[in-house]
Amino acid sequence: MSTESAGTAQVADLTNCDKEPIHIPGAIQPHGVLLVLREPALIICQISENTEALLGSRAQELLGRSLDSLLPASQVASTRASLLSDRLQDNNPLKLTLHGGDRERLFNGIAHRHQGRLFLELEPVAESESLPFFGFYHQARGAMSRLRDAKDLRALCEEGVREVRRLTGFDRVIIYRFDPDWNGQVLAEDRLETADPYMGLHFPASDIPRQARELYVLNLLRIIPAVDYVPARIVALPEEAAQGPLDMSFCVLRSVSPIHLEYLRNMGAGSSMSISLLQEGRLWGLISCTHMSGSKYVPYEVRTACEFVGQFMSSFISSKEGHEHYDQRIRTKSIQGRLLERMTRVVDFAAELCQSPPELLELTGATGAAVYFNGRMTIIGKAPEDEQLQGLIRWLSSQPASQEVFSTNSLLRHYPESEGFKDVAAGLIAASMSRGRHNYVLWFRPEVVQTLEWGGNPHKLVDVEDDQLRLHPRKSFALWKETVRGKSLPWKDYELEAARELRRNIIDIVLERSEELLKLNTELKRSNVELDSFAYAASHDLKEPLRGIHNYASLVLREDAEALRPTNRTRMDTVVRLTQRMESLINSLLHYSQVGRMELSLRETDLNDVLSSVLEVLKPRIEEARAEVRVPEPLPPARCDRVRMMEVFTNLITNALKYNDKEKRWVEIGSRRDPELGSVYYVRDNGIGIKPDYHEAIFRIFKRLHGRDKYGGGTGTGLTIVKRLIERHNGRIWVESTHGEGTTFFFTLDSEKEPVSELRPFGGESGR
Repeated sequence: MSTESAGTAQVADLTNCDKEPIHIPGAIQPHGVLLVLREPALIICQISENTEALLGSRAQELLGRSLDSLLPASQVASTRASLLSDRLQDNNPLKLTLHGGDRERLFNGIAHRHQGRLFLELEPVAESESLPFFGFYHQARGAMSRLRDAKDLRALCEEGVREVRRLTGFDRVIIYRFDPDWNGQVLAEDRLETADPYMGLHFPASDIPRQARELYVLNLLRIIPAVDYVPARIVALPEEAAQGPLDMSFCVLRSVSPIHLEYLRNMGAGSSMSISLLQEGRLWGLISCTHMSGSKYVPYEVRTACEFVGQFMSSFISSKEGHEHYDQRIRTKSIQGRLLERMTRVVDFAAELCQSPPELLELTGATGAAVYFNGRMTIIGKAPEDEQLQGLIRWLSSQPASQEVFSTNSLLRHYPESEGFKDVAAGLIAASMSRGRHNYVLWFRPEVVQTLEWGGNPHKLVDVEDDQLRLHPRKSFALWKETVRGKSLPWKDYELEAARELRRNIIDIVLERSEELLKLNTELKRSNVELDSFAYAASHDLKEPLRGIHNYASLVLREDAEALRPTNRTRMDTVVRLTQRMESLINSLLHYSQVGRMELSLRETDLNDVLSSVLEVLKPRIEEARAEVRVPEPLPPARCDRVRMMEVFTNLITNALKYNDKEKRWVEIGSRRDPELGSVYYVRDNGIGIKPDYHEAIFRIFKRLHGRDKYGGGTGTGLTIVKRLIERHNGRIWVESTHGEGTTFFFTLDSEKEPVSELRPFGGESGR
C-alpha cells in the first residue's frame, strides 16, 4: 500500500456515510411496488420497474394510466375516497385487489403524502399472513400488560426483546441505547442459542450515520426482508423526471444503502428489521432484529404490532430510567433544599456553597467544585490550580451562550488545555449563573481509565484495494476490547438536573437581592438628595455666624490685646484659629454636598491636556517639594467632565507630594488596559504608604490617618470628594500600597452610561 493511500485510510471512516443521500436512492426493495400518483385523477406518474412480476404489466405500460384501471370496479370509489382523504394515513393499510394481465392479487396499500406527491406502496399479502383485528388486540393487550409491569429499565428492555421476537420470529432481537456521542450499548437480547451473544457490547456511532438516525425519527419501523435483493429502479414520466430525484424519506420500500447491506452481510444476517425508541421526540435507542437463517418477510399487521410495542416502550422509558436512581433523586432533592436554606441565610452565598459539609459535591457526585462569582473563585474538594481554572473560565466565557448548563465526561475533547489537569477534571459540569458577567458553578470528576467491549474493532472501517480507497464496514463482530483514557464516569441525568435546579435557585436569589438592592438604592438616592440639601443649607447658614465669631474675636485681639491677661489672649487666639479651621471644614462640606448635586458636562476629553493643565498649576508646589513627575506613556482619552477630572488629578497628585518623606520624591501618572475594566488610570508615588488596615478607611469623610498639623494638615475630605467624583462617572477607585514604600491610586471611568446619582448614605462616604 502506498504512503498516500495509507494516509487517506487513516482519515476515511464510516462517518463519510453522513454524506450519502439515502433518502433519494432512486430505487426500492423489490418485495413490493411503488406508485407515485398525480391527484385528483390518480394518474401514475412514477413507478418501480418490478411491476411485471407483481402486477403482470411492464412499468412503461402503466405510466400515465389511472390507478382506477388496475382496480376492480367494486373498489374504485372506496379506494379513491381513501386516497384523496385529508387523513390519508388513518386508512392504512388499504386492502386492494389489483389485476394485471390475466390474474388478480391481494395487496396491502400503504399511502402517504410528501412534498406535494401522493405515494402508494403495494405489498403482496396472503390470507394466511394477515393478523385479524382481534388477534392484534390480544397480542397488543398482553404486550402492554407485561411492559407496564416491568420494574425498571432493564426489565422493560428484556420484556421488549422477548415480545418482538415472539411476534416476528427473528433469530436475534436486541435493544441498544445511544450515548451522547451516538455510540450504542446493548441493554437486552433474546436470540437463538447458536447466535453470537451481543449482550453488553458497544457499537460505534458510525454504524448508524447521522442522516440514518434522522430517518429513524421520521419512520419508526424499517424492514429489509432480504439482504441480497436486487433494487428495482424508479421510472417516471418526462415531466416528473425533470423535477429531480424522488424524496423517499417516508417510504417503507425505500432501497437501502449498499454499505449498510454489506454491514448486514458481514454480520451474517439475511434479513433485518429495526424499531425506533424515542424519548421526548429524540432518538433514544433501537430495537434491532436480525435473521441469520436467510430472508424473512414480516407482514404489515405484525409490523404494526411491533411498532406499537416500540411506541408503548418509548412512553415508559423516562419513568423506568427514573426508577433506577429513585433513591439518589430523593437524596438530591434533600440536598438541594439544604443548600437553598444555607444560601438564603447568608450574604455571601457563593462562599457558603463551598463550606462544610461538602453538599455541593454530593449534589452531583463530583470530587471537586469551584464557584466563580464576581471575579472571586472559591474551591472545594479536588480541583485544578487557580491559573488552570482561570483559563477554563475564559474558555467557557468564549463559548456560544446557548447552553445554560454545559456537561461532558471528556473535557479533553472540547478543551485540549485540560490535558494538564485531567487527573482531577476529566469530566465537567459548568452551570452559568448570569449573562455577560461569566459567573459559574463548576463540578469536576477525575479521569477513570475504562475498558470497553465492542462488537468488533470500531476503528477498522476502510479497505484499500488495488491502491484505491474503498469504504467498507468492518467484517468482524467478534468481541474487541479497547482501553479508553481522558474520560470520567458519565454524569447521570438526575445529576445534571440537580445542577440545573441549583442554577435556577441561585438566579432566583440573585434576582431577589437585586430587587432589594434596587429598592434600597432608590431609598438611598432620596435620602442622599435630602442629606445633600441639608449639608448645603447647614454649611451655608453656618458660615455667617462663624464669620461673625471670627471677626469679633479678631477685633478684640487687635484693639484690646494689651489689656487682656496672657491666658485670655491665648484663649482668643485659639478661638480665631478654631473658627478658621471650622470655616475650612464647612467649605469642604459645602463642596462635598455640591459634588452629588452638580450636573456633569460629559464629552470626549484628552486627559493628557487635562494633566498638563494640572501640572502647570501645581508647578510651584512640585518645585518646592523637589519632586520628579513621570508620565511613561500618553493617557488614553475618556468621556468625562474636564473640570472634575482636573480636580481628581489635582487632589491625587497633591496627596502624593504631601505624604512623602523621601529625599528624592517622584510621582508617576499612567494607565494600563484591563480586559474587563477597560482603561485603568493610576497615580503612583514613593511616599510613606498606607497600612492595609486603612485602605478602606482613607475614603471616609473627615477621616485622617495623621495628626492635625502633620504633613501640612488638611480637612480629610479630599479623597472622599475624589471617590464621589469617580463614582459619578460610573467608575471606581481603589488603592494598593506598601507601608513605607509608596502608594498607587487606581481609578476607572465608565461614562458611556448616564452619570449615576449618589447611591451611598452620607455617613458611608470616605476621604483622606
